Amino acid sequence: MSQDIDTDVSRRNVVVLGAGLVVGTGALAACSGSSSTASTVASAPAPASSAAPAASAAAAPAASSGGGSAGGGAALAKLSDVPVGGAFAAKDAAGKPIIIAQPTAGKVVAFTAICTHMGCTVAPATGTALACPCHGSTYDGTTGANTGGPAKRPLTAVPVAISGDSIVAG
Repeated sequence: MSQDIDTDVSRRNVVVLGAGLVVGTGALAACSGSSSTASTVASAPAPASSAAPAASAAAAPAASSGGGSAGGGAALAKLSDVPVGGAFAAKDAAGKPIIIAQPTAGKVVAFTAICTHMGCTVAPATGTALACPCHGSTYDGTTGANTGGPAKRPLTAVPVAISGDSIVAG
């Protein structure tokens, strides 16, 4: 009879341990960064990414006036997708989330959309303000500078330029 009790306790322990692992894994997944594209201020869908190589994340953001060629970089968005004085969530050529802002007509800048605090994906909030939904960090979408919350470092710049009516990597 004592063998039946030990077996039941053992099964119960296995079930409880399994449930704990499922809950713990879910909690870790919730705290990790999301690979989904954040919603945009303009509520426009993010453009499909191309297979061109990703731009260097260490380079400063490039600004360009409309019409200039950017040397054939991958198209990231239409210029019309990014409101003047606003920001737009997109993906770089490698499929990673980025934020493109147009501080003034014909000038574009871009940054990684990965919060420097815990790696969550930031999204446009109001105008060019960016917000992290995980822990409340905020950023200036025109400079990448951290403007509040627990994050202490700015977003990493992504070089972009305008080519015709498109915003391209480079």
